[in-house]
Amino acid sequence: MSQQNKQNYMLPIIIMVFLFGMISFVTNLAAPMGKILTTQFNVSPAMGLLGNLANFIAYAVMGIPGGIMLEKFGFKKTALTAIVIGLVGVFIQYLSGGQQSFLIYLVGAFVSGFSMCLLNMVVNPMLNTLGGGGNKGNQLIQIGGSFNSVMGTLTPMLVGVLVGEITKQTSIADVYPVLFIAMGVFAFAFVVLFFSQLPEPHSEKAKEPLSTLMSGALKFRHFVLGAIAIFVYVGVEVGTPGVLDMWLVKEIGIAPTIAGFVCGTYWFLMLIGRLVGASIGSKVSSRVMLMVTSAVGLVLVGLAMILPVSTQVSVPVLQTDAVGALGFGLAEVPINALLLLLVGLCTSIMWGGIFNLAVEGLGKYLAAASGIFMVLVCGGGILPWIQGLIVDIAGYQFSYIVILLALAYLLYYALIGSKNVNKDIPVE
Repeated sequence: MSQQNKQNYMLPIIIMVFLFGMISFVTNLAAPMGKILTTQFNVSPAMGLLGNLANFIAYAVMGIPGGIMLEKFGFKKTALTAIVIGLVGVFIQYLSGGQQSFLIYLVGAFVSGFSMCLLNMVVNPMLNTLGGGGNKGNQLIQIGGSFNSVMGTLTPMLVGVLVGEITKQTSIADVYPVLFIAMGVFAFAFVVLFFSQLPEPHSEKAKEPLSTLMSGALKFRHFVLGAIAIFVYVGVEVGTPGVLDMWLVKEIGIAPTIAGFVCGTYWFLMLIGRLVGASIGSKVSSRVMLMVTSAVGLVLVGLAMILPVSTQVSVPVLQTDAVGALGFGLAEVPINALLLLLVGLCTSIMWGGIFNLAVEGLGKYLAAASGIFMVLVCGGGILPWIQGLIVDIAGYQFSYIVILLALAYLLYYALIGSKNVNKDIPVE
């Protein structure tokens, strides 16, 4: 790729990086919205998390069709389709505010999930190709991943600032500015990509039907267990801060603005963890990293479940002063919250570690395996929803038994389940 071509791709590269961030921005909007839904529609925490569930269930529905769509129409058309779907999904959520309709909001969250699934499939290979592959392509992916973490950090903060105090009058309309930002980015991205000449990431056409390749991948024990690990991992990543946000507001009585900034720290720690993981990735194996992080996560969540909420600690966050101005300060939160925030350091590197372990030795089945992984991202909606059900029965603190069991499974996978015991299966 010539220097001139690289310059021509600068704007599409920027748009792809922004779309990488939008995946996190739109996805992470669903969990903090739960505290608004529980108030506006007077529903339980489990019902409040239905928007998050709808967003992730879309992955299960769209995962395989999305792969077929990529193969048939190519990356640019798929990306444009994903952007349009994302714009429609966010617009439906906007309409739900005016219509005061819980059902319309859920439809919007579900449609948005279709977009996020497709964008996940498109953005990584597109950034790699736009960068010319190799180290430059990998660098762009890392930049995109970092921006993804930044947007994940900002989302709960923005919702907290816009909502202010949770009251009976709090509604979806309070977060209209966030929805306008999302729709604006989607619209701008569509125009830029539509008029851009983009290279298509080329991959060798499979000689066997997708169904055959998928069934072949499922013959590998370490892949099947790894797919389950992806399911529970995304549930841990989303459920840990998502339920914490509701816990701090609904039970501890912390203002939504402060709670939003506190939970935003979780995603910031994920960014720090990713940077550290990238720096040591060439020296420490995926198995060791997954083993250590899942074990540490187990300890953190276990302590958060048993320590009394009366023990308070100070966490540095942005907060409002007496005249409403924003500035840095210390927020008093239960020690349980601090322990759960630190789980972000653990979850930051888990996706890459699980993926590497699960696809090792799969050969020609790799692409089909990746499609199965995308379907199982739906765990990010199902596990937090199960947490919500437990909240209704046994309270917020005990609901983290879901996260504890999930981390125990990830530790098992790192220690035992990730070993390839099917090396006799041909993969060429």
